[in-house]
Order: sequence, then structure tokens, then C-alpha cells
Amino acid sequence: MAAEIHPVPQTRKPVLLSKIEGFQDVVNTAVIIPKEDGIISVSQDRTIRVWLKRDSGQYWPSVYHTMPAPCSCMSFNPETRRISVGMENGVVLEFVLSEDYNKLTPERTYQAHQGSVTVVLFVLEMEWVLSTGQDKSFTWHCSESGRQLGTYRTTAWVSGLQFDMETRHAFVGDHSGQVTILKLDQDSCSLVTTFKGHTGNVTALCWDPVQRVLFSGSSDHSIIMWDIGGRKGTAIELQGHNDKVQGLCYAPHTRQLISCGSDGGIVIWNMDVTRQETPEWLDSDSCQKCEQPFFWNFKQMWDCKKIGLRQHHCRKCGQAVCGKCSSKRSTIPLMGFEFEVRVCDSCHDSITDEERAPTATFHDSKHSIIHMQYEPTRGWLLTSGTDKVVKLWDMTPVVS
Repeated sequence: MAAEIHPVPQTRKPVLLSKIEGFQDVVNTAVIIPKEDGIISVSQDRTIRVWLKRDSGQYWPSVYHTMPAPCSCMSFNPETRRISVGMENGVVLEFVLSEDYNKLTPERTYQAHQGSVTVVLFVLEMEWVLSTGQDKSFTWHCSESGRQLGTYRTTAWVSGLQFDMETRHAFVGDHSGQVTILKLDQDSCSLVTTFKGHTGNVTALCWDPVQRVLFSGSSDHSIIMWDIGGRKGTAIELQGHNDKVQGLCYAPHTRQLISCGSDGGIVIWNMDVTRQETPEWLDSDSCQKCEQPFFWNFKQMWDCKKIGLRQHHCRKCGQAVCGKCSSKRSTIPLMGFEFEVRVCDSCHDSITDEERAPTATFHDSKHSIIHMQYEPTRGWLLTSGTDKVVKLWDMTPVVS
């Protein structure tokens, strides 16, 4: 069921430790059990499985529990060994895992949503179970009584959720690309603010309570770092994936961001650099370099007796330019552009080799990732793919 990998260590690359196979469908969520050689997985095949590493070096299921509906998400609290499982029928089921990790005991059932549960979080300090669903709602329940404490309706179905314990702020990302910040009380919530920077739906959120920074990933292939604590509205864009971003995790001790995507990429971003905001794109009826008219500027086209040109934008200065004045490409890592992008000729000449130095490293997981989880104590990364395989990685060569 699970093959142990004996890799040859390579400098500055994640090391594949194990592959766990044997699922009948994709694993929507899996977590590493801290301080144990174990993994908990929930799958579209309606199973919860607890995998423990045996003396042979292979992972075998010590618990194989069949659920009444496909499992869409999960949250695990190591202190209480409480597993909260969201399902496609809108129900959240809660279990307690035995100390020897060999038995699941059903604890509570929450009728949380009218559609599939997309994210579930258990907050031990508040005894709250937070959940979001495809029914365009965010709800929170009391885990002691099972009573629903409150609900909030969103404009689109929710696909990302994070919670800040200190301020009781919930960060909710949805399919319209919007992020909503809510202030939660025991039985009510208030809207703090909303912001939107993605052209696609929000697919992942990661909150760093120390720096008070929120990272959002999207189906538009981009990541945005929102400086919530700085109160200046700073938003830094990161472009390093060729498909939708599926998972984000911030390692505060090394100031590195780990992102995974459907393209199979594992990207390690150095956030200990001074990054720059991408400029707003400027509007113009003619090229702001050569002044040739764009194709909708009929008056200037007639006056100059010239054919109108297509409009482009320089990613460094934001000016509206024609193709001839932006024929060159460059990386701009400090602006988050790790791939080559269009820049005007004058900006291309101004970018130094030092400014082109990469601020991220790229690694191939060799499967299309749908879920990731990082365990910082050992520096392990778990990825789950569309190939129905869970992979366990040692990230210490690259997250250090």
C-alpha cells in the first residue's frame, strides 16, 4: 500500500520520503500527525484512514473508517486528538482518535451546510468549529454543546478560511476572488472589510499572526500578500505557477512561503527581501512611448493616416505601450515576476542583473497537487494529488 523511498540526497531539493497509495479516489485532505510517524487522510472514496509507519518502513492503515458520504475536508487538533471531517452532504462529523491511534470514537454531528463543506477548522481556545460551504455560507458551532452560534452569507461559495485567535478575525475567501474579514463574537459577527485582487477564485489562504500578513492563492495562478497589520493596504503579487495555486504555508522562522499548485510545482519564496507592489496599469488612447494611436483612437488614426495598434502594458512601470515599444521580456523577482513578462524597452534597459536574481526556487512534485500541509517541527511537507497518491517530503534542504 505504501512504498518507502530511499532517495539519494540532492543539494537544495526536497527529498521524497514516502508515497502512500491504495486509495480508490482522490485524497481531499491529509495531515501529518506531529511527533508521530503517522498521517490522517480523508478521501472522496468515503474513508478516513490513519496511517502509521511500521517497522518495515511502510505506512499501513491502523484505522479504516467508512463514512456515509464523500469526505471533502478535515481538521485535526493534536492536543485533543479531535478530527473534524466535512462532507459533501453538508454535515461535519467529529471523532476522537485513541492515544494509540488505532480507534476512532464518534463524538458529535453538526448539520452545518446545505451544500458540500469546503473548509473546516477547530479552534480549541474558543471551543468553536468553523466551517464554510458551497451553499455560500460561513458558520460556527460550539463544540461543547453542538449548537450553531452564527452564520454569515457570502456572495459566492467559499473556498478558503483562516482564523486569528488573538483578534477573533475570520478570513473568508470565495469563488468571486474576494476576501472578507469578519469579527466573530460568541453568537454574532460583524463585517470588518472586504478586498479583491484576484481575477479568479480564491483557492487557498494562509495567515501569519506574527507578521499579521495574509497570503491568498487563486485559480488565476497568482499569490497575493496582503499586509493586514501594516494598515497601509499594501498588496504584493507573486507569480510563480502555471496553473491554479492549491496550497500555501508560511514558515516564520525562515521567512519563507511554500506554495503548491495544480501544475505540480512546489515553490519556495524568500519573503525576507524588500518586495515592491506591482504598478496600476495606466489608461491611454495612444502609446505612452512613441505616441502611436491604439486601434480604438479613430480621430488620431484619421489625423495621422495611420493604422491603430494593439495596447499592451509594461509590468514594471504600468505604462500603456505598443508592441514595438515593448518587444523585450524580463523577470522582475522583487515585483513577484519569477517568469519573464512584458516590459517596455526603457524599463528593460534599466533592470540590473542583481534585480533579475531569483527570489524563489522551483521544484517538481511529479503529480498535480490538490492539497498540501507543512509540518514545521520536522520540516516535512505532505502533498496529495489527482493521481490518488499522497507524498511525504523532507523540506529541510530548501526551507532553511
